[in-house]
Amino acid sequence: MSAKVIRGFVYLSAAITFGMLGYVIFFILINGVRFLTPDLFAWNSTSENVSMMPAIITTLYVVGGTLLITTPIGVFTGFYLVEYANRKNPIVKAVSMATDTLAAVPSIVYGLFGFLFFVTFLSFRLSLIAGILTSVIMSLPLIIRATEEALVSTGRPIREASYALGAGKLRTIFTVVLPVAMPGILSGVILATGRVIGETAALLYTLGSASNIPGDLFSSGRTLALHMFVLSNEGFHVDQAYATAVVLLLFVLILNGLSTLVSARLSKGGK
Repeated sequence: MSAKVIRGFVYLSAAITFGMLGYVIFFILINGVRFLTPDLFAWNSTSENVSMMPAIITTLYVVGGTLLITTPIGVFTGFYLVEYANRKNPIVKAVSMATDTLAAVPSIVYGLFGFLFFVTFLSFRLSLIAGILTSVIMSLPLIIRATEEALVSTGRPIREASYALGAGKLRTIFTVVLPVAMPGILSGVILATGRVIGETAALLYTLGSASNIPGDLFSSGRTLALHMFVLSNEGFHVDQAYATAVVLLLFVLILNGLSTLVSARLSKGGK
């Protein structure tokens, strides 16, 4: 097969991929932008305005709480597995296999586990804390695996060069390896954040679907994805569901842009 044919298949695949993505974005914008009204951003949600502002605040709560727990645990676990652990150890092998397995588990399974353990067994009820803890379990394998891959891709030469200059292992990790691996680590964090933002099944059974802003960790609420699901499922406010999809899309795009900017700044700082 000639190089031109292979190149043609590559261009065709790229065109199909970007075409489908563009169609989805265009469809959402066409059907949702015209229904973005001030009432949708009212502080209190009622059956008349079906405001998404409580859902936006709840989404920030869930994402912030999830990342606050998963990021340090996931990153340090990845560092331990790559830099310190003996890869031939059966326990380390079991941890790696469990991480890969949990990363592929459907979200509904996490939702059922969260409902049975956090909501029922621990009596947290449908609450913000139950939703956050379920999201932590769901996104932790993604961050661990992304950190491992980012660290492995840095290679041994930069570590050996740092050791040759007299730096210790811990100093090498934080001043040499971490800046190089930061873009890959942030990619894992972005992937985990996107999964939490777009999640419905797991949070429906743990966070609940209350339309108000959670007053504390043991109060129920709904994220933007859940808000969109509830509106479209009821069938009375489908237009507002499209508008919610526009805000959710912008939310993800802004988050990805900020993460890319931070990654670029950190990469420059490490050079």
